[in-house]
Amino acid sequence: MDSKENFLCDIKSGETVKLSLMVMKIIYKDASKTVCMLADKSGEIKANIHTKNNEIKEGKVLEVEGTRDINLDVKKFEFVSEYNASDYLPTVKRPIEEIMNEIEEYTRAYVTSEEGKALNDYFFKDEEFLDKFKRGIGGVSMHHNYIGGLAEHTLNVMHLTSVLCDRYDCRRSEIAMLAAKLHDIGKIYELYYDGPFKYTLRGEMEGHIVIGVQMIDEAVRKNPEKFSEDFVYRIKGCITQHHGKLEYGSQREAKMEEAFIVNFADSIDATMNKITQVKEKTESGTWSEYDRRLETRLYL
Repeated sequence: MDSKENFLCDIKSGETVKLSLMVMKIIYKDASKTVCMLADKSGEIKANIHTKNNEIKEGKVLEVEGTRDINLDVKKFEFVSEYNASDYLPTVKRPIEEIMNEIEEYTRAYVTSEEGKALNDYFFKDEEFLDKFKRGIGGVSMHHNYIGGLAEHTLNVMHLTSVLCDRYDCRRSEIAMLAAKLHDIGKIYELYYDGPFKYTLRGEMEGHIVIGVQMIDEAVRKNPEKFSEDFVYRIKGCITQHHGKLEYGSQREAKMEEAFIVNFADSIDATMNKITQVKEKTESGTWSEYDRRLETRLYL
C-alpha cells in the first residue's frame, strides 16, 4: 500500500486540488450537497461536495477534485478503499520507537522487583497490546489527541514521576513509576483511533480508569502466585485515584503518596500539552484565542 504523497498543507488558496482526504465530520447534508470537514494529517478544511451520493460518511477516504479557497469546493470525487490511516490522522511528531525506548529506559531503572517485572511484561511483551498502545491517543480533544499521543503522555508522566519520587524520597518509587506507565492503559479500549477520534461504546459506559483496573485484575487472575496483595492494592489504587478528586473523574481521591505523585505528574503533562497546542497557533508576543480546555486566553 503506497503512502500518500500530497497533503492539504501544500495546497495554496485558489489552486485546483486533487488529493485524498478523510471525512472527519458531516456538518450538513441534503439531496444535492454534503458539507463536511475533510482532513489529512497536515490539517483540515471545510468542504462543499456537490453530489447526490448518500454514501459519504465519517471515516471514509475520498479522492477529491476542486478549488481551495477559505473552503474547499469539490466538483468530483471517488472513494478510496486502500489507504494508511496514519496519513489522514494527526500523529505524534517524534518517532514512536524513540518514545518507546525512553519508556523502557525508565522501566529498567525503576521496576526491579519480580512482581513489578511480571506485571509490566504481561502488557508490554504482548504484541497485540503494544500495537494498540503505540497507536493510541491521549484523548479525543482534551490533550495528546493524536496517534502516538498515549505513548508520549505515558513517557512524560513517567519522567515527571521520577523527578518527584527522587526529589521527595518516595517510599515506593517502583509502584509510582509502574503506575505512571500503566495509569492510562484503559484508553486503548476507551477511545477509537482508526478514523475520526471518538469514544467507543465501552469507553462511554465504563471509562479508562475502570477499564484499566479490569485489565490489571485480568493480569493478576492469570498469574496470582506472582503478586502480593499489597502490590496489587497499590497499583490498582494509583490507577483508580490518578485523577486526584472525584469531580475530576477519580473513583477515589488520592490516598497514597505514590497516587498523589502520579496525579500531579498526569495533570502537569496534560496541561502543558494543551498549552503547547495553543502555542503552535499563536505568534509570540500576542494573545491566543480563548481555549475552552484551559478556560482562558494565553499571552505568549
